[in-house]
Amino acid sequence: MNYYSLHHKSPKTTFKNAVINGIAQDRGLYFPENITPLSKDFIKNIENYSNHEIAFEAIKQFVGAEIPENKLKEIIAETVSFDFPVVPINKNIGTLELFHGPTMAFKDVGAKFMAKCLEFFNKDNDDEVTVLVATSGDTGGAVANGFLGAKGVKVVILYPSGKVSDIQEKQLTTLGQNITALEVDGVFDDCQEMVKTAFLDKEITKTLTSANSINVARWLPQMFYFFFAYKQLKKHKKEIVFSVPSGNFGNICAGIMAQKLGLPIKHFIAATNVNDTVPNYMLDGVYNPKPSKATISNAMDVGNPSNFIRIQELFNNDLTSLKNKFSSFSFTDEKTKETMQNIYKKSEYISDPHGAVGYLGLEKYGLKENEYGVFLETAHPVKFLDVVEETLPVKVEIPPQIQKVIHKEKVAIKASTYEDLKAFLMKN
Repeated sequence: MNYYSLHHKSPKTTFKNAVINGIAQDRGLYFPENITPLSKDFIKNIENYSNHEIAFEAIKQFVGAEIPENKLKEIIAETVSFDFPVVPINKNIGTLELFHGPTMAFKDVGAKFMAKCLEFFNKDNDDEVTVLVATSGDTGGAVANGFLGAKGVKVVILYPSGKVSDIQEKQLTTLGQNITALEVDGVFDDCQEMVKTAFLDKEITKTLTSANSINVARWLPQMFYFFFAYKQLKKHKKEIVFSVPSGNFGNICAGIMAQKLGLPIKHFIAATNVNDTVPNYMLDGVYNPKPSKATISNAMDVGNPSNFIRIQELFNNDLTSLKNKFSSFSFTDEKTKETMQNIYKKSEYISDPHGAVGYLGLEKYGLKENEYGVFLETAHPVKFLDVVEETLPVKVEIPPQIQKVIHKEKVAIKASTYEDLKAFLMKN
């Protein structure tokens, strides 16, 4: 499988090079040259396959022969090692829980898959690869955990000071070993811009790659979730609508990839907080990125979502075609809290702020009688403990995954500008 840059000014490359380089030299995101639908028999009989078998079928064409089949199956077994249940909320809405992994966030799958791919590609190489990642919340912890102790890989995580939750900060600043956290005086978009700039800086001679969803090995495994959900929901014999809490738009883009592979999904909703660049684009056709605003659903505080260009590519940059399968709505913090309360009153389900935004997306869309709506719970409520316990009459139990880090001491290096990041990379 070859990959091309969405800026169309760099040569095509292999899966291996796309993973190692992160983005193309022209700063474009990599995109697969071909997308071949899976067999109709496979989709029709999906309930007869294990999650490992489903994941292998979904991803194998995008990896090609660059990782042997037995090794790819081994990587999938290590990656897809926990449950992805669809929990009913009412008769026509369920939530797909993606927080049962080691850092209790949906990014655990992509981070682990990428780490294992990179480790495989680097196994005979004495040079270290430095993974640079910007995080608005959960990416940092998932990447730190996924890459912890990986041979020949150093990880540098940039996060916006004061704009991630306490537990998220602990998850990315307390592991040590090959993981370093840089606390940036700015917002997520500043962190992401610093990462992109470093890739193109010729004075930095070490091998850099990204573990954000701009990297194909972080982005593509997120397709698995939609296959796993469909496997559970097929028995309802209803058309499925997914509402995905969206920040950098990697997760929903992976869902659309699953649809292109033949998964019968009727519609996608990108539910955002007040960072409404994409909802506005869907209204007026003008893409106008702007500085991000801080909200209680901080993992979605992104003013210029990187992966939206991939979504446009999947629909041949045709807005009319996109609108047939895709909607996007934005919601305030006040509405998010009110919805958390309503969900709890009606079903005693504790949603985190991101999940509540996803639920709001289904409400705004307006499900029909023959449709089943699924909103994604992308992180465990404990990750947003203060907001959840302020909003709901509950005391959230601290799961073992969080107890392991909550009392550890934070270790982070302060950074204000790109020059600070560059100086750190040149020294380390």
